[in-house]
Amino acid sequence: MNKRLIAAALSATALALPAAASPVVGVDALREWNLIVLGDLTSSSEVEGRTFVGGNLDGNSSNYQIRTPAPSAYDLPGLTVVGDVTGGTKNLNNGSGAVVGGNVTSGFNLNGAVQTVKVGGTIANTNVNQNTVNAGLAANAGFLEGLQQQKSLLSSGMTDLSQGMTKLTSNSNVSVSGNRATFDAKPDAKGVAVFTLTSDDLNRIGEIQFNLNGADTAIVNVSGANIVLNDNFLGGTKGLGEHVIWNFADAKTLDLSTAWGGSVLAPGAAAKTGNYIEGSAVFGSLKQNGEFHLGTYTGGYTPTTPVDPGSPKPVPEPGTWALMLAGLGLAALLFRRRRALTAV
Repeated sequence: MNKRLIAAALSATALALPAAASPVVGVDALREWNLIVLGDLTSSSEVEGRTFVGGNLDGNSSNYQIRTPAPSAYDLPGLTVVGDVTGGTKNLNNGSGAVVGGNVTSGFNLNGAVQTVKVGGTIANTNVNQNTVNAGLAANAGFLEGLQQQKSLLSSGMTDLSQGMTKLTSNSNVSVSGNRATFDAKPDAKGVAVFTLTSDDLNRIGEIQFNLNGADTAIVNVSGANIVLNDNFLGGTKGLGEHVIWNFADAKTLDLSTAWGGSVLAPGAAAKTGNYIEGSAVFGSLKQNGEFHLGTYTGGYTPTTPVDPGSPKPVPEPGTWALMLAGLGLAALLFRRRRALTAV
């Protein structure tokens, strides 16, 4: 009988053991999130797809997942915030859901399909209605650890990705006529076209036209610490975010005032936006007064030296530790009882 109980206890323990988490790393981050801010985000605008904030989310009322992005391979919510959510009410739309490591004092408006919100601390000013809202989850083993792990991997991974792109050999040309620049892609055998510019080159341009010429991915490496994006796109911005990555590896500041076509990678920049970006975007911090539109990166570019995510520790789902410890305790108790009977 004891053998059967021990086997049952060990079986329960095995079922309770958490599976290894699957953090998002490398280029996949550009595919999954419409906006990634590694530090703090202050926003009074909206994001059509998913948003990750590594610090705090503040500002006036703002909107998240106002459209429906492609299904996530990682089962991500529409809004992830590692720190606190403060300021004006944040609107979560289209079944967005949210995961917040700290407290939510701003409150959420949960619009559209049924949503799930998970909060490490406390949450206020939120009408739950038919939705699921769980607070106080920081007490559960692994909840904050998983968020901090994802932030750490994004911070290092986006920097490594950006720096790695700067080492690519340029194979495509930019021709300038007056203030108009034509980006004429010459993709290699893997479909990758690489352009190289300085921030001064970019400042001399007023109009941009892209000829992708079948390129799967066009990488535009722009050197310089202070970036100003105020150009117009001939033919519009549609379709550029999926295939064009503007890489500002040296950027410390970035100021955008016009509609921008293409994904933007500036992981070290303190950014300000006053108009929309159509594509994925990564910043160190952001004051957002312009929208982020879907059209996130979908290309197949893979770095020559893949970003090393390290060896992430398994992150337990909330509630699994209690079952696991109970199973281990029962197994230990029965094992000791069995040894005592054997000694007698």
